[in-house]
Amino acid sequence: MCAARPRKDPRPGGFVSSALRHEGAHDPIACIDGKDRAAASRLMRPEEPDPMISAHDNDPTARAWAIAAHEYRRERWRNQLGWTREIYAQPTPPAHARAGVPEWDWRLSIAEIERDAAFSSFPGIDRELVLLSGNGVRLRFDDGEVHALHPPHDRLRFAGERGVTGELIDGPTHDFNLMWRRDRFDAALWHRPLVGPMVLFVDPAATWAVHLIGGRAAFGAESGLAPLATGDTAILQAGRQRQRHVLEGGGETLLVRLTPLAQA
Repeated sequence: MCAARPRKDPRPGGFVSSALRHEGAHDPIACIDGKDRAAASRLMRPEEPDPMISAHDNDPTARAWAIAAHEYRRERWRNQLGWTREIYAQPTPPAHARAGVPEWDWRLSIAEIERDAAFSSFPGIDRELVLLSGNGVRLRFDDGEVHALHPPHDRLRFAGERGVTGELIDGPTHDFNLMWRRDRFDAALWHRPLVGPMVLFVDPAATWAVHLIGGRAAFGAESGLAPLATGDTAILQAGRQRQRHVLEGGGETLLVRLTPLAQA
């Protein structure tokens, strides 16, 4: 919960909140409770440049933009058996293009599963599927594994090459779909409630995506971003310098961090 007071992480990259300690994962998200509202205010309106965490407009290579839900592009699945709404796809530089691999490094979308259907195959891609709405979907893999995603927001990570069929448990579902090239990026995903301010630290060359499952939220005025409503997404890219973004509001979020691999 964002009400939990964060403790400083000794490693670069942010904070570890008590809500994530049981997962054993590094959490560069600071959730600030009511006692720290003054600190949050200072973070949203820094008086002096910070050599470690710079304001967005101090780094011309940084980018941040919001995508309204009605702007997502609806298209057929790769195998033509369903529909998806593409939120954003990061193009692959020509020098890293590979035959048989999609022309993007990573992609965010919302799959619309309206009937039982085989998923598309994505060689070289890892993916994570999160149930957003509906009564659940059963993932039946060709190797015999079966895994059900139940409400409210169960999720599963698996290789894009694996043959899998989605079987609806009780009616259609919408599912958040994170995909990335495993030879070029590492990805992490968190499901987080938003209760008051949340601070995101974006390391150089990394990208964060904030998908608002429900509620309303707004970034600090210095970001220049439009407020987020249910279903909207913000993309935060750091460029050469580490960035800090403060998000405040109420609701539920999916937070995605994409980090380029050193050898890529």
